[in-house]
Amino acid sequence: MSKDMGQARRRGLLQPGDRVQITDPKGKMHTIILVPGGRFQSARGALNHDDVLGGPDAQVVTTEEGRTFQVIRPLLSDYVLSMPRGAAIVYPKDAAQIVQMGDIFPGARVLEAGVGSGALSLSLLQAVGEGGHLLSVEQRPDFAQIAAANVDLWFGQRHPAWELQVGDVGEVAGGLEPASLDRVVLDLLDPWSYLEQVRRALRPGGVLICYVATVTQLSRVADDLRATEAFTEPQSWESTVRPWHVEGLAVRPEHRMVAHTGFLLTARLLGQDQHVHQLARRPAKAAVDQPGKWARVTNWRLEDLGMRSQSPKKTRRIQRDLEGRLNQWLGR
Repeated sequence: MSKDMGQARRRGLLQPGDRVQITDPKGKMHTIILVPGGRFQSARGALNHDDVLGGPDAQVVTTEEGRTFQVIRPLLSDYVLSMPRGAAIVYPKDAAQIVQMGDIFPGARVLEAGVGSGALSLSLLQAVGEGGHLLSVEQRPDFAQIAAANVDLWFGQRHPAWELQVGDVGEVAGGLEPASLDRVVLDLLDPWSYLEQVRRALRPGGVLICYVATVTQLSRVADDLRATEAFTEPQSWESTVRPWHVEGLAVRPEHRMVAHTGFLLTARLLGQDQHVHQLARRPAKAAVDQPGKWARVTNWRLEDLGMRSQSPKKTRRIQRDLEGRLNQWLGR
């Protein structure tokens, strides 16, 4: 993040162009951009932008009707959950795991494939900082446009460490200098298809992180990673978050939770001419009797995995909405 971007995030007073999250009297949240003379209108009442401009962040405003509205700059997790989506997002709980377990550090050189709506790109950019480099590759131009708008709206400008390309990740990664990457994050239907390119581009000890939705994908990528004999034993897990309702004596789990969103897998690239570390344990019979059992499946589709693909009509509507927001923010 540039010096100006960092100062904008740290300053206390709300200024024109700031993005704020408004919580109405019923607890519903709305995200708006403050402009002089602007007015926020909802079913729960109205709020003039001038009433909060120049005031502190995290303020509670009482309107003439006696209704209260909380006005606060959103956290990144708030923004991600409310931003327009061209594709399914990587939820904050998974993005946090990717940054931590993938050891995404300031100054890291990272390749991300499968940008979607830009949710994970935001977390990766905040982790690598200005001194790092994030190369994001998205196959669909419409998704790339949505991701670019979402990321630029959050940072207020194009992040200096971000490079966004539209194309095939295999071709992009194949054109990189050998051992030029510290980390690779694959959020794709078939991450196993690009292991050779990843192997070439990662430095020894570099981390590969795969994010997949189903057990069949997880099994396939783990099997294919082992078959390369070039990576450490893959580690796989999922994370669930269960919020709690805490009010007086009514302390209990919430009725709703974000449970399974995806599986994460990490492995590290071994040094050249190094052999896989053989663990002193006997593998299950099923693990050795069916080598390459997923190799028969060559054309992986969202529908085959029980996932919905977004209609082009909805994607175009989101693109128009984001273009309008950018024009409003830029004063065009």
